[in-house]
Amino acid sequence: MITERRNDIDWLRVIAIGLLLIYHVAIIFQPWAMFVGFIRSDELMEGLWKPMTMLNVWRIPFLFYVSGMGVYFAIRKRNWVQLLTERSKRILIPFVFGIVAIAPLHFAVFQEYYNLPLGYYAHPAHLWFLGNIFAYVLILLPLFYYLKKIEGGRFMKGLSTFMSNPLGPLSVSVFFILETVIVRPQVFEMYAQTWHGFFLGFLAFFFGFLFVYAGKTFWQTVLKWRWLYLGMAVTLYGIRLVVFELKSPGYFMAFESHCWILSVFGFGYKYLNKPSNILSYLSQAAYPVYIIHMFVLYSGAVIILPLGIPVMLKYISITVFTTIGSCLIYEFIIRRIGFLRPLFGLKWTFNKFQDAKNAVETVGSIRKK
Repeated sequence: MITERRNDIDWLRVIAIGLLLIYHVAIIFQPWAMFVGFIRSDELMEGLWKPMTMLNVWRIPFLFYVSGMGVYFAIRKRNWVQLLTERSKRILIPFVFGIVAIAPLHFAVFQEYYNLPLGYYAHPAHLWFLGNIFAYVLILLPLFYYLKKIEGGRFMKGLSTFMSNPLGPLSVSVFFILETVIVRPQVFEMYAQTWHGFFLGFLAFFFGFLFVYAGKTFWQTVLKWRWLYLGMAVTLYGIRLVVFELKSPGYFMAFESHCWILSVFGFGYKYLNKPSNILSYLSQAAYPVYIIHMFVLYSGAVIILPLGIPVMLKYISITVFTTIGSCLIYEFIIRRIGFLRPLFGLKWTFNKFQDAKNAVETVGSIRKK
């Protein structure tokens, strides 16, 4: 069983959430932004969508892959009760809290910006991702613990051998292609709260677990063939851009998505598998920042969009505002006030004196600013 800390997986999770912030800001400058519930800029940058759509075909499936890998590491030292308890604290509680207390905040900003009647609107919004993950844990838990029980047996050895060939990891894309053929999503990139998003996420979560379960063979393969996977991904994106004008069939995008993901795993394994104090901090910050970022993004849009500055500068400004604002809320509020920590997936702090001290420091910091 793998025992070493996989820093590359932690880094990739952090980077993926960072890319998510950049992507969400880009939506503001697209003509269909209001269709998906975003504030829309009067000045558009439709050309910005070409690089964003390259990112969009793999960013969400990738996060599900990484989440499945995380479950593999989590079950090494936990029985099923401990795992469910841990995942409930880390995922279910923030998901429920986010629905009732966080998502309504950015809906309120949206209503105020467009002079709509203010109303409370509990909704999963961008947190649908957390709800899916918890559902996958519940569904796949018996299978995962069975695989743990037979680890080292014929199945694991056969899987490891299969993953030693570059076609092994690549062949998994067949399942994602079948998903698009069976579910037939109208828009491949429409993951949120759709059956397409649920089944695609389920497959990515499951195979993420299996990739790590296969042992070092998988990682050695994606490391060795990372340039092949990247070349295939770039070629497929080029075809989608030039031939299909970004409107390629779902099965085509599913294959492209998988090539991107395998190349990212390969490059991440080569360059990012190193410990870092910055990584330790960012790993803890990732989920709280993800949970709060939409409220900060909408607030930034309200402040920055009316300014008389070039549209590209508006995009950059909102991106910086969202990133810094989300990190400041995490550092000075979520992280430092004990009773808030479990609501954002962080460990509870039992030191009441320290909690009070942190709260005072937070108020002091705000007053100084």
